[in-house]
Amino acid sequence: MTWIKVCCNTTLEDALLAVELGADALGFVFAPSKRKVTPEQVGAITARLPAAIERVGVFQSVDPETDAAEIAAAAATAGLTGAQLHGRFGDALPGLLRALAPDLQLIQTLHWDVARPEAAIRIAAQLEGIAAAGQVTRVLIDSKVGAATGGTGVAFDWFAARDVFAGAPAGLKLIVAGGLNPGNVARAITQAGPWGVDVCSGVEASPGRKDPALVAKFIANARGAKTP
Repeated sequence: MTWIKVCCNTTLEDALLAVELGADALGFVFAPSKRKVTPEQVGAITARLPAAIERVGVFQSVDPETDAAEIAAAAATAGLTGAQLHGRFGDALPGLLRALAPDLQLIQTLHWDVARPEAAIRIAAQLEGIAAAGQVTRVLIDSKVGAATGGTGVAFDWFAARDVFAGAPAGLKLIVAGGLNPGNVARAITQAGPWGVDVCSGVEASPGRKDPALVAKFIANARGAKTP
């Protein structure tokens, strides 16, 4: 069954809605964004959530040593179970976080540049590097459009990604993000064959606020999708 993360939550109401409808994980954005929240705001939300739901913070990394301490502190205050890492690719930050917060589930974000035909080759090489480092088992692949590396509402080529996903190193769990919505999530799962999917703007009524009908339809369509 495909793992489902509903990201960019800003209110308890929306978080509880996603839980009630069957999401596996909730995402909260701490990186620069119009959907950005504080650890204190998220802590007030996560205190009201079922223990089984995953609570993932999205962080932008620039300096691994400084960021590791800040992410670990934010995760503790916010009551997070996971951290999704954006920014400079490498194994320094995951290693430092492992030492500071060993129970935090890490998700490394990679960016599929929709304008570059060689994107598949680049992503495949990065996956090999992540597997070799042995610090992260979950990898989220998001669309890159120009200078934007997330939140674009644009999908990458899932069919082209199918071979990359099928040939990923053993032990890596790949998550599709970027441009997903209730109308295309089943196709993304069928074409790419990911372990999980991640949605933000595709189920929003406005930035940071969810549309209940869209969330319900997204989760139902993802659950009903056929995997390759």
